[in-house]
Amino acid sequence: MIEATAYHVAWSQVMVPKLVQILLAKRKTIFFSRCVIQIGLMFFIASSEAFLLSAMAYDRYSAICNPLVYVTVMNKQFCIFLACGSCLLGVTNSLLNTLPLLRLHFCGPRLIHHYSCEMPELLPLSCTDLFLNKMILFTTLVIFGFGCFFPILFSYTRIISAILKISSASGRSKAFSTCSSHVIVVTLFFLTGLGRYLSPATGSILEQVISLQYSTVTPLLNPIIYSLKNVEVRIAIKKILGKKKFPL
Repeated sequence: MIEATAYHVAWSQVMVPKLVQILLAKRKTIFFSRCVIQIGLMFFIASSEAFLLSAMAYDRYSAICNPLVYVTVMNKQFCIFLACGSCLLGVTNSLLNTLPLLRLHFCGPRLIHHYSCEMPELLPLSCTDLFLNKMILFTTLVIFGFGCFFPILFSYTRIISAILKISSASGRSKAFSTCSSHVIVVTLFFLTGLGRYLSPATGSILEQVISLQYSTVTPLLNPIIYSLKNVEVRIAIKKILGKKKFPL
């Protein structure tokens, strides 16, 4: 099955080093060029991950709803196509949002009330007309964001319907365990990411906490969430915790 762990690691590598530097350095600054690069990398990784999560939903749909043709449909070539397509669409979304930033001029306060460079915090600092940048950001969020979310919603509607038709309890449990990790990751990613970028920036602590969640906490938890599907991992955790009766 398709997994998106590499994107979670890459995301943390974009955000965490600068976050650590900000926490340790006395002068908390960043050059505009590096700020734009950080925004571009964030858009690339976030967009690629969103498309890959959508592909993973289709992967689960094929495994549960059409198990007899799963191997034929989700062959190696098609999986490579989905992965490469996710990267290509991620690059497209990144360039669409990053290149218009180069036209901006900053003539006032240049203080970002955030621990990293993100589009909602950077745009209000500019004295340039922001209509083009905001329209591109909103359009790409609607097209790419909801364009990934609705296929996931459709896939899981069909998956839940198929699972409920399974007669055996063990069969339903196995089907739910196949999808549980992906559902958790999708919920954490889309609710925080889309909610953060569709709401106006206020510089509040809550916004920083939400950004920290989807940029640092979620990439940290995702390998653990995906690993819990593995029987050997669950057995190892039981041994470490020393709680034989704990239902992992």
